Amino acid sequence: MQQLVLDQIARTYVIDPAVARAAVLGVASHRSGGWRVYTGAAGSTGPNKVGAVASAVTEDTVFDLASVSKPFLAVLVTRLARRGTLHFDTPLGALLAEARGTPSEHAPIEALLAHRAGLEAHLPLFAPLEARRAVRFSAALVRSAWSRCRNAAPPNPFLYSAPLYSDLGYLLVGAALERVTGRRLDQLLEQEIFAPLALEVGSARQWLERGGFKRRVAPTEILPWRGRPVRGRVHDDNCWALAGHGCAGHAGLFAPVAALLKFGCTLVDSLLGRDESYLEAAELDRLTRPRAGGTLRCGFDGKALEGSSVGTTAGPRTFGHLGFTGTSLWCDPDAGAVVVMLTNRVYPTRENPRIRLARPLVHEELFRLAQSTDGLN
Repeated sequence: MQQLVLDQIARTYVIDPAVARAAVLGVASHRSGGWRVYTGAAGSTGPNKVGAVASAVTEDTVFDLASVSKPFLAVLVTRLARRGTLHFDTPLGALLAEARGTPSEHAPIEALLAHRAGLEAHLPLFAPLEARRAVRFSAALVRSAWSRCRNAAPPNPFLYSAPLYSDLGYLLVGAALERVTGRRLDQLLEQEIFAPLALEVGSARQWLERGGFKRRVAPTEILPWRGRPVRGRVHDDNCWALAGHGCAGHAGLFAPVAALLKFGCTLVDSLLGRDESYLEAAELDRLTRPRAGGTLRCGFDGKALEGSSVGTTAGPRTFGHLGFTGTSLWCDPDAGAVVVMLTNRVYPTRENPRIRLARPLVHEELFRLAQSTDGLN
């Protein structure tokens, strides 16, 4: 019954209004000492080869998470900080040579993760690829570290600056983690998050190694300069240019709905002190607590007072993240609820703004289901 309800929500708010071709929804509700998890799906992922019939979307369909990758990076930093590999107040320049001598040299890792290091939102670092030239990784990092767009105010010129959402800060932190550990970012994520939590999450490279990826993954965009429709490769252009089939700090992970729901449940359990075997409540509080100047937290976003994409039912401590490809993860610790919306709204083109209207409607329906006394019984 619950699956039919979720199937219908996906069809009504995503598929029928042409928000996206594929949609999978998930709800986890903490009841009677444990999590109850429900999923639903609608739409198709398109044919896997020319002349083939389009494949129906299922709960096992894998989606490009886009910026929903960012919470994983913040959790990774938390785990490495626990080990003493780095600290939240470690300046970027201490880990990444390309940042030295730039305005970002002294920016603490925490400021970068909290979008308070004053970096520009985005730079087209992929432009050389589009012009059929090679991308120089080190030069791209230097350019990102120089992309200061504002002068921050004292007493701390980074942590107290006004927030500005930036992919570049995450890209730099991801590169810094690779540099200080000598390991690829997706390997670090596998070691510290995916394997310990038994999550079916990974970069395209990791998914390709597992097999069956092309069959399960939803397509994203048709980009002529990329050579063919993007399927089984990361959609984010900068991530593709700098990491290929790997992942960067701001994007590059793929997952089905169950993995994101499990990740969200782990975060809520940790934050509430129900299960601190993976992360302690204080560690999650550092990432999810509100910060001055806006809703952006450290690896997560929060619920806006007005016009939030989360809807109105979710509580004030709700935290999560959106992804450009049409994905989202939201956790309401007070209600014991986790909701996930996975779509490929950028297929066949990103010029489709209908997701803005759909998100609050879908999230509202999901949180209502999670919080109702009989909706998920």
